[in-house]
Amino acid sequence: MLAESAGFCYGVQRAVDLAEKTAAEQGNCWMLGDLIHNTHVVEDLAARGIRKTSDADSLGHRDTVIIRSHGELKNVLDGLEQRGVQYVNATCPNVVRIQRLVAQAEQEGRQPVIIGEPHHPEVMGVASWCAKPLVFDGPEAVKIWLSKAPENREIPLTVVAQTTCIRELFETSWKILKKECTNVKIFDTICNATHKRQTEAAQIAGQVDVMVVVGDRKSANTKHLTEICMKECPRVLQVESADELPHGIFAGCSAAGLTAGASTPAGIIKEVYARMSEEIKAAEGKEESFEELLNQSFKTLNTGEKVTGIVTAITPTEVQVDVGAKQAAYIKLSELSDDPSAKPEDIVKIGDEIETYIVRVNDVEGYAELSKKRLDAVKVWENIETAVEEKTVMEGTVTEENKGGIVVSVKGVRVFVPASQSGQPRGADLSAMKGQKVQLRITEVNRARRRVVGSIRSVSDEARKAAQEAVWGSIEVGKHYTGTVKSMTSYGVFVDIGGVDGMVHISELSWSRIKTPSEVCKVGDTMDVYVISFDAEKHKISLGVKDHSVDPWTVFMNKYSVGDVASVRIVKLMTFGAFAEVVPGVDGLIHISQIADRRIEKPEDVLSEGQIVDAKITAVDEEKKKISLSIRALLAPVVEEAEEAPVEE
Repeated sequence: MLAESAGFCYGVQRAVDLAEKTAAEQGNCWMLGDLIHNTHVVEDLAARGIRKTSDADSLGHRDTVIIRSHGELKNVLDGLEQRGVQYVNATCPNVVRIQRLVAQAEQEGRQPVIIGEPHHPEVMGVASWCAKPLVFDGPEAVKIWLSKAPENREIPLTVVAQTTCIRELFETSWKILKKECTNVKIFDTICNATHKRQTEAAQIAGQVDVMVVVGDRKSANTKHLTEICMKECPRVLQVESADELPHGIFAGCSAAGLTAGASTPAGIIKEVYARMSEEIKAAEGKEESFEELLNQSFKTLNTGEKVTGIVTAITPTEVQVDVGAKQAAYIKLSELSDDPSAKPEDIVKIGDEIETYIVRVNDVEGYAELSKKRLDAVKVWENIETAVEEKTVMEGTVTEENKGGIVVSVKGVRVFVPASQSGQPRGADLSAMKGQKVQLRITEVNRARRRVVGSIRSVSDEARKAAQEAVWGSIEVGKHYTGTVKSMTSYGVFVDIGGVDGMVHISELSWSRIKTPSEVCKVGDTMDVYVISFDAEKHKISLGVKDHSVDPWTVFMNKYSVGDVASVRIVKLMTFGAFAEVVPGVDGLIHISQIADRRIEKPEDVLSEGQIVDAKITAVDEEKKKISLSIRALLAPVVEEAEEAPVEE
């Protein structure tokens, strides 16, 4: 039984790729310590011109050094920068994240706590990113620290784990801290690939008689795999190569298991496959070797082909994909999306099925580079070519204005839309469309020249025509619409009720007297209207806004009586007095003799239109719906009985 996740993890593969690329481009260079914990890989890198040194101080500004996947001490990196040494940081992004977490914790006044092996290069590197870290190798060390001083329980803690830490050990440790301490933040920084590898190893070990773990003895994650397997299987053997497999180890066993550490090259795993095949064949006399059966279960990957896989892990820079092949497959962020600001976790989720394009297959190192972006681009071009024939409506975002029109991005493809097809009036500022989502039709495609032309106008015209037909097909007197004010005149406003404009006369805009529509609305406002009348042949619609189900006179009669004082608005000045709005839609007359406590020549000597004043209701003619008002009655006692003011309209 073979563990699917055996071999190079994403971080190790990335480090090896960076090292090989640097050696190929710059020639001789250095690595500080072992790039990864595997002697065979380190020897191979040495053959490529990458020399190993443990003395960072000996490197000068002419040297190039590669930082190992486990990370490096912060003071070492600072020293390299100060001396002008060029360095390529091959630190696993998962480790970089932990470094940032402990540094941030310290800035926030919290105590960083690292669960892991104190003398492991990764843990030592992480610890150097804060002044006083606490490093615990397990729950026992946590208990000892808590028992030393009761005040330790009050310290704000931020807890992280070594990426290759055994999950059970980490969870037991943080649960103690969570229970005993008052302020604990926990970050599960165990690598997804590590967790998967450990889980698979335990599951397989529980089902076999012999379990083989392949990996360098300096490798922490390989050591942890061995420890995990030993809890589940009676016979566990850790080897660095096929030569260490003892002869006859599979005699009498019914099932054997195989896994490998994250820094074990595919070539070494394959050699162990072959040796196990020989041993199993010799022990059981099987016709087909273990290696043959294993290889038959794998897909064959070829550059340029499409392949479908399952997302198994997501990091800040790459996505790991299980494609059912013996190679470890991954997608770089640059090959995941056209959007440079996109985050992998926003595009895919662990467990998602994803179709990709195979960019490169490296059988020697056992990995395959994939690209979702390239496959998406091929599909987009195919969709665009089909869209021309089928006149399909597509959606895109306006990215720029250029000479003669605008550019719309449709799933990463640039589509030129001439100004005449932008759907905007002649001479309009097309730059205002930048960032807008638009619908368009593709009218021309030249894939060889990567030229695509589209039209927004054809879609908007068609949509407007369909909307107009829908309005005229269902319009009726009294029907209500929610429309948008499109334009204004002195006598009313035009409202778009869904592709068709109707006119609201100024007298229908408000129960109150208004001089211009701008007093109650503006272009762009949303307005609830109803149909007063329409002429389908002439395409004319008269709309109203006032609610005629409410009688303003009834509102007035329910609210006021003769003798009441009302706050009124002066709406019109006449030679004989002033009309004032008592409630919207109901005006009363203040006769010139009732405006002031003295004789005045004309109303405008005292009042102005729009002014709010208090007036007493002196008379109400219910039959003629007329109201007499008096300001004078509120100013001073009337010495002589004034002649009753006539009620006028």
